[in-house]
Amino acid sequence: MTTALSSPLTSADTAQAPILPGSAEAKSTDARSAATDFLQIESIVLNLDASLRVHARAHFFSWTQGLLQSLIRHELLICTLCLGKPPAFRADGFSMTTPEPNLFSDMFLRDTAVAPALLKAWEERRYQPVIIEVGPSRAPDSPPLGSGGFARELERLGATQLLVHGIHDAEGRAISLFTFACRPGSASQRQAYLVQLLAPSLHAAWVRTQLTKRSDSTGDKASGGNVLTVREMDILKWIYLGKSNFEIGAILKISPLTVKNHVQKILRKLNVVNRTQAIGKALELRILNP
Repeated sequence: MTTALSSPLTSADTAQAPILPGSAEAKSTDARSAATDFLQIESIVLNLDASLRVHARAHFFSWTQGLLQSLIRHELLICTLCLGKPPAFRADGFSMTTPEPNLFSDMFLRDTAVAPALLKAWEERRYQPVIIEVGPSRAPDSPPLGSGGFARELERLGATQLLVHGIHDAEGRAISLFTFACRPGSASQRQAYLVQLLAPSLHAAWVRTQLTKRSDSTGDKASGGNVLTVREMDILKWIYLGKSNFEIGAILKISPLTVKNHVQKILRKLNVVNRTQAIGKALELRILNP
C-alpha cells in the first residue's frame, strides 16, 4: 500500500499566472475594456447632443439630473455666473436628492466666503478642475469654506466632495463656475476630465436658459402691460393695497359685481388663479409699481 505524499503549497504555487499577450484571458480583458470605452464614448456623445436641446431651466434640470449623472455622479449641482470684476455672483441649484436645491444656492451666495474661495482655488490650478473636500476630512491644502450654512448642509446631505470647474474669457476672467457636490470618493480624476470636456456645453446650455428666462419675462411684461386696461390697472393697484371688491367698488363708484368681473379678467390675462398670484406676477413683470 502506497501513500501519495503531498508537499505544502508555496506562495509561488498559488500566485496567479500572468496574462500573456494573445491569450484568451488577454483578449477577454481587452474586449471588456473596449466595450466600456465604447459605452462611455457613446454616453459622452449623447450628453453633448442633449445639451444642445436645452433651452429652458426645466430642460437643464432634466439633462443634468438625468443623463449627465451617467458620467458625473453628483447629489447637487450649483451653477454660478461671475459678473464683473471683482465678480458678483448669481447662482442656481439643481438636485434630485434634496427637494429644495434653491436653498443651497441661496446659502452658497449668503456664505460670502464660499464662491470666492472656490473661484480662487480654480484660478490657482490654472483653470483646471479642482476637487475639494468639505468638513473634517478636508485636506490641509484644500481651501477653507468655513463652517457656515452651506458647508453644514453639504455635510447633512453627505455630499462633502466638491468637483469644481468653469469657463473663463480671453483675459482669464471667470464667466461661469460649476460646482458638483458628490459623495466622498465619487469625484476622481476621470470625473475631472469629463467635467473639463463637458464644461463648454454646460456653460452654453445654462446661459441659454438665462436668456430664455429674460426673454420670457420681457415678453410677459409687454403683453401684460399692454392688455390690462386702465380700469384693470386701477383695480390691480387697490388689490395690492388689500382692498376687497366691495371697498374697490365704493372707491371707484362701480358695483362689486363689476369689480369681480374685472378681477376675473385680470387673472386670465396674467395667467394666474388668485389675487395673491396676480399681485406677485404683476410685481415680477413690473407692470405694477407700488
